[in-house]
Amino acid sequence: MIKNKLKQAWAEGRATMNGWCSIGNAFTAEIMAAQGYDSLTVDVQHGALDYSSLLPMFQAMRASGVVPLARVPWREPGIVMKALDAGAYGVICPMVNSAEEAAEFASFMRYPPRGQRSFGPTRVSFAAGADYAREANDEVLAFAMIETGEGVANLDAIAATPGLDGLYVGPADLTLGVMQGRLAPGFDREEPEMIEIIQRILKAAKDNGKVAALHCGTPDYAARAIGWGFDMTTVSGDSRLLAAAAGASVERFRALTTKAPASAGDDDQGGY
Repeated sequence: MIKNKLKQAWAEGRATMNGWCSIGNAFTAEIMAAQGYDSLTVDVQHGALDYSSLLPMFQAMRASGVVPLARVPWREPGIVMKALDAGAYGVICPMVNSAEEAAEFASFMRYPPRGQRSFGPTRVSFAAGADYAREANDEVLAFAMIETGEGVANLDAIAATPGLDGLYVGPADLTLGVMQGRLAPGFDREEPEMIEIIQRILKAAKDNGKVAALHCGTPDYAARAIGWGFDMTTVSGDSRLLAAAAGASVERFRALTTKAPASAGDDDQGGY
């Protein structure tokens, strides 16, 4: 089986950069995969796509060698196992609130005796190479998203869950969950109370030998998070990057082609 490059990077002490795909299109995924990310996550939870888009997006990403990940819609065994069968080398599960939920999710990720994953690696047996059934349990990554007040309250127990490989911080939902409407959701938090919680999640992951990942909006904040000790940061995503580049292009064009209003002195009323 082709080894998981993320695990290799972390074992060498190197942090990784994750990209994010919310547009259900194989060509978009292929473009994103060619940009140099270490991994690329297809967002089946909030992205404009479903499983019928997920599989061809993974196919389009394969040529680049980027590690394919998926965020599933929920802690449900069917979609977790189908994402793995489609070729995901890791799954990010949203809204994990307790050690029991974390353990249940982790069990979906691995074949017996280490879990309850059903055998049927339809595409991944070709995409990942020989011996997938024997080696997959050691190569796939199970990330639990910590993004609710309940999840933070149960943080240490979740982080200690066997079979869980990492904690993934979703700062937008985390802000909603712990601030209870006192702050608007969003990435790249600067509020001291939010930074304290984010760093508490980081510490819980490290104390339990888990990988720590953070969703970021900008490369500057992502680099800052790596400095704190995060192993993986997600930097923006396809839809936001497209909007930002298109917006900047339009703004620049308007600035160059819009004439400044003429002043009173510029009004030609006669001869020279």
